[in-house]
Amino acid sequence: MAISTSFALETLLHAASPTPSAAAVSSSSYSPSLINFSGRSHRRGGHLIQRRCPFFVSPRCEASSDFAATSVDSVRSSSISALEQLKTSAADRYTKERSSIVVIGLSIHTCPVEMREKLAVPEAEWPRAIEELCNLNHIEEAAVLSTCNRMEIYVVALSQHRGVKEVTEWMSKPSCWQTSGVPVSEICQHRFLLYNSDATQHIFEVSAGLDSLVLGEGQILAQVKQVVKVGQGVVGFGRNISGLFKHAITVGKRVRTETSIAAGAVSVSSAAVELALMKLPESSHASARMLVIGAGKMGKLVIKHLVAKGCTKMVVVNRSEERVTAICEELHDVEIIYKPLTEMIVCAAEADVIFTSTASESPLFMKSDVQTLPSVGSEVGGIRRFIDISVPRNVGSCVSDLENSRVYNVDDLKEVVAANKEDRIRKAREAQTIIAEESKQFEAWRDSLETVPTIKKLRAYAERIRVAELEKCLAKMGDDLPKKTKRAVDDLSRGILNKILHGPMQHLRCDGSDSRTLTETLENMHALNRMFSLETEISVLEQKIRAKVEQIQK
Repeated sequence: MAISTSFALETLLHAASPTPSAAAVSSSSYSPSLINFSGRSHRRGGHLIQRRCPFFVSPRCEASSDFAATSVDSVRSSSISALEQLKTSAADRYTKERSSIVVIGLSIHTCPVEMREKLAVPEAEWPRAIEELCNLNHIEEAAVLSTCNRMEIYVVALSQHRGVKEVTEWMSKPSCWQTSGVPVSEICQHRFLLYNSDATQHIFEVSAGLDSLVLGEGQILAQVKQVVKVGQGVVGFGRNISGLFKHAITVGKRVRTETSIAAGAVSVSSAAVELALMKLPESSHASARMLVIGAGKMGKLVIKHLVAKGCTKMVVVNRSEERVTAICEELHDVEIIYKPLTEMIVCAAEADVIFTSTASESPLFMKSDVQTLPSVGSEVGGIRRFIDISVPRNVGSCVSDLENSRVYNVDDLKEVVAANKEDRIRKAREAQTIIAEESKQFEAWRDSLETVPTIKKLRAYAERIRVAELEKCLAKMGDDLPKKTKRAVDDLSRGILNKILHGPMQHLRCDGSDSRTLTETLENMHALNRMFSLETEISVLEQKIRAKVEQIQK
């Protein structure tokens, strides 16, 4: 009986990887997942539809060691025959469908900050995360977008279902940047899944600021740019994912240039300042003592927005003085007092409002730190307010248990941005037109990649014939042929080859620049495959599987 290519793929991958114990298999069984079938409805009032995952791995009874060894050897020896069967089968979807772009994400719209901070990946660890993701059996390319409002993983997967399963399990495990894991079941409750065109539209909306808590905020575009910058030179940041993020940057710039979405747009930092002023008695706005901890990008924006709201004096705590000095030189008519991090608690004792925006992976303030601080004045309501816009959080939630303290984090900023909802919807509609147009262009570009292997193989096929015939010709012309004549004959053969291939190559290109449809282009590709026996689809799949097997065996 012929073995399907699906079985062949699994045989190859599992033959190259260590045989798991029964306990290990049992622990990796996939929990029922919540899948968002409605694309982006998770953030537009839609609901998640519960769907029990169809792929359940059950533990097998332990066999004797002799039998297990024999089975493993048998599976390994069948790898070559499985590959041969893979070549001859045309029924399986692996040979009919290209790899999928998938986003597995948790954002401020779907997941509380308590979980996002556990799954956050520091920027310095993005290359390592990409490498680990691409070592998974069904993942070819990957990128990580981890900010205070979102933790999203973008992958190119050989199989949608298996790719999502592997990435979700990877997210749940402890790592060098997160010592404690998160159960798969918890991740499934809060994650959203988007595929191909929906995934493309999502990252375009993210880059344009449409998916941000604060519509049109500019910091997210800088963060998308940083993904590309960090990904340069990382093997797993491949052609599809790189192209996706670069196109997303173009979309973000275009939306901000051609629409009014950025007019009066606020950032997370400005929303934090607005929230602080909302919570303070109005009479204390001018006199409240402000402390900013962290002078990075977000901290600098907090300082600027405080100044814009009329604050004339504040204390800034930072590891180094250089950044604070640079901010002082940029801003005038405001007194900014620098204090080192070692004096943070002393400065907190003299502050009414404390903004925190550092990259610290452990809390700066816990209940024990705050309960010893002196009480604040009645003019600010007798309450010391912590505005924490860091992920992971800089202030423990337990601080709010104290009678004279309140803690607000990034999730609490929703209160600030809810006021201008109608204006947000109007501006988003303007941007959606651009995003729809750019999505079509990106899909056309990605469609054009389908024919790249055929183009390469056709050119290689023709080049082999050219070289063989050229050698025959030169041999007949004798060994004493001048180099100039040899070069002229070589150039002649190349010119003839290029002119012959020009027509077929033009009919294999479909990048949206002409009226040729994808269907017509793919028909041309299949015709050339048949005429010249190029077998592109099977060969590409075989290369993918061989690469994965070699990766695992290393």
